[in-house]
Amino acid sequence: MVVQHNMQAANANRMLNVTTGQQAKSTEKLSSGYRINRAADDAAGLTISEKMRKQIKGLDRASTNAEDGVSAVQTAEGALTEVHSMLQRMNELATQSANGTNSNTDRKAIQDEIDQLTTEIDRVSETTKFNETYLLKGDGADKEHNVNAHDAGLDGVTLTDKGDEVEVTLKTLKAGDKISIAGKNYTIGATADDVDALFKAAKVEDKANSKVTVNGTEYTYYDTAEGGGNLTNKGFYAKQPSAAESASASPKYASVTDIKTLTNTTISAGGKSVTTMGTTTDGVDDKDSSVITAKKAYMLETAEVLKASGIGADKAPTATGNDTLTNATNKFTLTKGKVNYNDALSFNLHVGADADMTNKITVNIDSMNSAGLGIKGIKADTEQDATYAIDAIADAISTVSSQRSALGAVQNRLEHTINNLDNVVENTTSAESRIRDTDMAEEMVNYSKNNILAQAGQSMLAQANQSNQGVLSLLQ
Repeated sequence: MVVQHNMQAANANRMLNVTTGQQAKSTEKLSSGYRINRAADDAAGLTISEKMRKQIKGLDRASTNAEDGVSAVQTAEGALTEVHSMLQRMNELATQSANGTNSNTDRKAIQDEIDQLTTEIDRVSETTKFNETYLLKGDGADKEHNVNAHDAGLDGVTLTDKGDEVEVTLKTLKAGDKISIAGKNYTIGATADDVDALFKAAKVEDKANSKVTVNGTEYTYYDTAEGGGNLTNKGFYAKQPSAAESASASPKYASVTDIKTLTNTTISAGGKSVTTMGTTTDGVDDKDSSVITAKKAYMLETAEVLKASGIGADKAPTATGNDTLTNATNKFTLTKGKVNYNDALSFNLHVGADADMTNKITVNIDSMNSAGLGIKGIKADTEQDATYAIDAIADAISTVSSQRSALGAVQNRLEHTINNLDNVVENTTSAESRIRDTDMAEEMVNYSKNNILAQAGQSMLAQANQSNQGVLSLLQ
């Protein structure tokens, strides 16, 4: 029996200290709700938990970024809804003005409303913004852009886009064809070349028995060996000269060359007919201005294509060819008109927790002012201007539709992105919780156990301290 070292008390004290320490940790876990309150609680778990927390917080912010993107896109798309409405009204007005029943006063009133709508489209473009970012007026300084070419409503026109240029192919016109140009109806008159083509197709030549009909009378070519005797004068006769007439008979037309020079005359051969024009130096019949040559028609059509393609342009389009009757053909090259407006606005939405570029969703919004839509300075104060304006407005409506469709697609994508981000956050948070959070039920069991052990330890320590009291009996 010793008194210097009470091992029972030392052991009880040591165990009580262990229990008290565990009880303190349980109290900390229960009061904080976290299983890991310091790195020493679970060094590996802390590292994993903090990595997950970084991802969770990044994804939470990414989800908010995507929601902000939806708000920005909805702002732009909502403004374009009104632009669409204004363009539809402009189309209605242009169609109304293109009708021939309107007076000049009527068209002036129509033009006034179109001007106001154009101004409002520009104002919407200039003022629509989200968080101090202008959404519809593009980005950067004004730059030169091409203006779309139009066919001016002409029949059979083909436009082949070549970037800055357009190859224009007009319908091939032949003598007798009917065509409407700028609201006026024309007939293609025949020229000597057309009569020559007719004769070649029908094989009409200065040889015996060639037949041609001029203004309803048929003529036959007789040479000097015919006519019942030897003819003095060969050529085209309405009827065959008799033998008695052979020496004095004269043909109506000595050769096909004489027939080709006839004007205002209907000439038929091989089952086809052409009507020749009167005297003309400008491609227009001197007796009937509605009768023109094919080359003149090509020139007029070219002028109308240029006019229609110049709507909304600061710099008018130009044509290579068809500037004179000599070089006019059914094909020419159009250099597009130019107009200045800003390039498209482009911004990125960061929708991920990492720096990976695949976490960027790019939003592009074109300049939606009148210049960008191709209707800058649009006119409908004449029947023809209004007619051409209809196509320009149709292009503008298509442009806005395309932009709204693109914005709608981005919005739908962002909504899916948000749903996915929220799902990842939820599941990652659940995993992080299993590492970091306290299992309250389990920890209460540990706390109760340690509480009981602490009380037992205190009791045993008291009993161990009493065990040395027996030494006193030996000293008495």
